Amino acid sequence: MRKILIVGAGQAGLQLALGLQSQGYEVTLMSNRTADEIRAGRVMSTQCMFDTALQHERDEQINFWESQAPRIEGVGVSVAAPDSSRAIDWVGKLDGIAQSVDQRVKMAGWMETFAQRGGQLVIHGAAVSDLDYFARAYDLVLVAAGKGELVSMFGRDAARSPYDAPQRALAVAYVHGLGLRPEHPDFLAVRCNLVPGVGELFVMPSFTTSGPCDILFWEGVPGGPLDAFQGIKDPNEHLAKTLELMEQFTPWEYARATRVELTDANGTLAGRYAPTVRNPIGRLPSGGLVLGVADVVVANDPITGQGSNSASKCAASYLASIIERADQPFDGAWMQTAFDRYWDTAQHVTKWTNAMLGAPPEHVLNLIGAAGQLQPVADRFANGFNNPADFDNFFFEPERTNAYLAEVQAASAV
Repeated sequence: MRKILIVGAGQAGLQLALGLQSQGYEVTLMSNRTADEIRAGRVMSTQCMFDTALQHERDEQINFWESQAPRIEGVGVSVAAPDSSRAIDWVGKLDGIAQSVDQRVKMAGWMETFAQRGGQLVIHGAAVSDLDYFARAYDLVLVAAGKGELVSMFGRDAARSPYDAPQRALAVAYVHGLGLRPEHPDFLAVRCNLVPGVGELFVMPSFTTSGPCDILFWEGVPGGPLDAFQGIKDPNEHLAKTLELMEQFTPWEYARATRVELTDANGTLAGRYAPTVRNPIGRLPSGGLVLGVADVVVANDPITGQGSNSASKCAASYLASIIERADQPFDGAWMQTAFDRYWDTAQHVTKWTNAMLGAPPEHVLNLIGAAGQLQPVADRFANGFNNPADFDNFFFEPERTNAYLAEVQAASAV
């Protein structure tokens, strides 16, 4: 069977490795950390996966934490008024549940499963020179490590990358002890709190090394009042700053956070990066080609919560392309075709995410406001997180938005 090397043990790399392994491929996986080091390390992301992405895990029978992770049934949106009250507040119901599992739990567990099933696991922080040496022994090399030197092999696609600098400063805290929203005490939802001109606070139920938890996630406009976490090294100071900003800008969320504590000393994360689409094919010094995976080639800001979803969809798409290739060579033309197939899905995520990073135009404000009076609008917006392609039908163009709202209003009046 054909030999495949995957560098990087995140959502996409591990899901793809396990999928190829189940199809009989001889797979080698390179990770710069062991499973134990991942499990005991710092949180890596804020992941909320929606139904389509979760189904890819179910299809591979690697949905090991589905019965333990909180069942997220909706997506709520609140917009802060100048006096810090809520000018808009609604929740849309998801057609299929969403779930969030700390990547420390998932990646460590998947890595151990890969090794137990006979996969070749190499613990090594790969450089370009390493890949140049290893590539000759494999039919295909996939790079799924989204940070570090290897990304430099993939050139920026300027036409698809409108931003050349970070658009948000990111700050994450995993906590225990968060209260439920009093207006929906029996209904778990991801809460998107928009503070116009300042940034966003996302609150999502999750599952971590110590069980169910919640994630408090600030996205701040660079240079603004939420861009306050650079230089904070102490995790408790990070949490204190998170809560201080919640009290100031989203007091309705702060009201249920007065008793929270960090899940663990590694439960905080801060940073920023520029959203970037890159060319999918990397060329090694010897002339060999490697294919970029997931956020190596399409890295969006997490404002729309699509990172792990996109990684899962990329892994599923590449898996299908590899299987369909059978014994034919994995040449540059095939690599481009495999990426283009994934881009058919990913382009909608990039378009929507980049739109959400800017100041919303009037028709989008009208849409978000209307969702507070028209439940079908709230539900459709919420389900766009699972299927971002649907936003093309009612979000971007004023004419389509207005026609859609008129249609829903007419139906509700009947």
